[in-house]
Amino acid sequence: MTLRLHNTLHRRLEPFEPRQPGQVSIYCCGVTVYDLCHLGHARSYIAWDVLRRYLLWRGYAVTFVQNYTDIDDKILARAAAEGTTMQIVSERNIAAYEADMARLNILPPDVMPRATASLDAIRSLITDLQARGVAYSADGDVYFAVQRHAGYGRLSGRDLSEQHDNAAGRMQADEEARKQHPFDFALWKGARPGEPSFPSPWGPGRPGWHIECSAMVRETLGDSIDIHLGGADLIFPHHENEIAQSEAATGEPLARYWLHNGMVNVEGTKMSKSLGNFTTIRGLLDSGVAPMTLRLFVLQAHYRKPLDFTADALAAAASGWQGLAAALGLGVQLGWPATGDTDPEVADPDLVDPRDRFVAAMDDDLNTAAALAVLFDLARPLRSLARRLERGDAAAAAEGAPLQGRWRLLHELAGVLGLQPEALAAADADLDQALAARIDERRQAKAERRYADADRIRDELREQGIELIDRPGGVTDWIRV
Repeated sequence: MTLRLHNTLHRRLEPFEPRQPGQVSIYCCGVTVYDLCHLGHARSYIAWDVLRRYLLWRGYAVTFVQNYTDIDDKILARAAAEGTTMQIVSERNIAAYEADMARLNILPPDVMPRATASLDAIRSLITDLQARGVAYSADGDVYFAVQRHAGYGRLSGRDLSEQHDNAAGRMQADEEARKQHPFDFALWKGARPGEPSFPSPWGPGRPGWHIECSAMVRETLGDSIDIHLGGADLIFPHHENEIAQSEAATGEPLARYWLHNGMVNVEGTKMSKSLGNFTTIRGLLDSGVAPMTLRLFVLQAHYRKPLDFTADALAAAASGWQGLAAALGLGVQLGWPATGDTDPEVADPDLVDPRDRFVAAMDDDLNTAAALAVLFDLARPLRSLARRLERGDAAAAAEGAPLQGRWRLLHELAGVLGLQPEALAAADADLDQALAARIDERRQAKAERRYADADRIRDELREQGIELIDRPGGVTDWIRV
């Protein structure tokens, strides 16, 4: 079976073929850290977390980069309203973001660059664009000339000639006078009174939003990557502009695959602060909604489709998660090992079909709804056994032994979707302590240049269903695969 993904660039499903066999480079547009994250962020980052987990489970080595936009008009406006600084607003919301993502069991990215830490890369990219004649300076600002880049509009399907007149009148007069075309966009913005600024060859100022991501992609992953991720609201202008400036500078395709998730509605209406239906992740979870209920709710819809957040749909997700959690917690209650020497398929041939159905669903552009149906099928007899145990049926535990393979497969596939009850999280905490010695042993082997020993330890742990993730600063995390 072959993974197929819907490529926004070509508007069709395409077989996934990474640039380098077995290795996948991914860049995901991150948050602008002026406020707490909302349901739209939860929808997006849960979807891309599942993509990453699935690729890891399929044996790919994945490098996942997601940025922080910590220079932005909204951050400056929030700082001015609070009488504080851009840095204080950014740091507070970065900490809140990381806490919210951890509650939703979203894996931390391998690299999380910040715009403020990437200024050299941003200035270098703008200089390259000027040298290639596709950028121009105007009174301290620098703009990208969209008419000088062939193919502008490929991602969004927009035609410059058709939209030139529509764009007129939407800009301030002084900005319109500086631009050569209404769709030209700022690479560098000259300093404004009362705003933080940074030095540059064009005078003090700060970068535009679009150039930040292009520079951070190039700085962390190179000129061309496998997958670029984001919400559908980023297709134009953000991702369109990323493509234009990156490809004009390098001559290489920025990404092979462009994936975009659908938007979130609330009771059929677009989520908006002005409409009073704006819900933060933190507010929802603090109100008593279980993190895995929210995760299950998101995964019940295809990532490309609109997601309608309703009380009834959330209640249905809560009921579904209660059943899955009971089945998943059963193995921990009975002391069943999550991994073992015997492949569940060998122990029970009946488990071949659900595994294959799960893979077929996920290979079909991450059809998580169909994948969840496989999990619910696996869970059904386990839930029955759990109910017998709750009623005090003494024979249930012994009679349930043949279900161990089914439970291990359920546990494995639920992990691919990031669904983990508290009982399993506690078990993972115990496992974390046991793994610490092996990780230290591997770290020592690498320090002594015994790379074969370090690779052996990684391979042994992978065979036990544990994938090690090396992070900057010598830190090594792990996940179940």
